[in-house]
Amino acid sequence: MNGEIEKQITTTHQENPEAAGADLTTQKQSKKILVIGLIIAVVLIALIVLATIYLVNEANQQRTEQIRDVFIIFLALQSLVIGVAMVVLIIQLSSLINLLQNEIRPIINSTSETVNTLRGTARFVSDNLAEPVIKLNQYAAMVKSIFKPYKK
Repeated sequence: MNGEIEKQITTTHQENPEAAGADLTTQKQSKKILVIGLIIAVVLIALIVLATIYLVNEANQQRTEQIRDVFIIFLALQSLVIGVAMVVLIIQLSSLINLLQNEIRPIINSTSETVNTLRGTARFVSDNLAEPVIKLNQYAAMVKSIFKPYKK
C-alpha cells in the first residue's frame, strides 16, 4: 500500500517538476519564518523576565513607581480611545439598521411585487397563448397523419 502511495507521489512530481520545486521552496520559506518567529518570541520573553527582575529590586523602587504611573496613564488613554471607538461603532450600527429598515425593505417589497406580477403574466401567456398554439399544432398533426398516405 505504501509503495503505491509513493509511486503516485513520485509520478505527480515527475509530471510537474516546476510545481514540486515551488512547493519545496515555499516549505523552506515557511520553516524559516517559523524559526525566526520562535527566536523573536523567546528573546521577548527573556527581556520581559529580565526587566521584571530588574524592576523588583528594591534599589530601583522609585523608577518602578514612575514606570507604573506611566503605564497607568497609558492604559487610561487606551480605555478612552476604546470608548470613543465603541461610540462610533454604535452610531454606525444604528445607521445601518436605519438603512435596512427605510431603504432596503421597500426595495425588497417592490421586487416581490414585480415577481408576483411576472408570475401572473407568465400564467396568462401560458393559458391564452401557449396552450391554444399547442392544441392547434396537435390538431394539425392529426389532420396531417390522416391525409398522409401510409408508406410500407
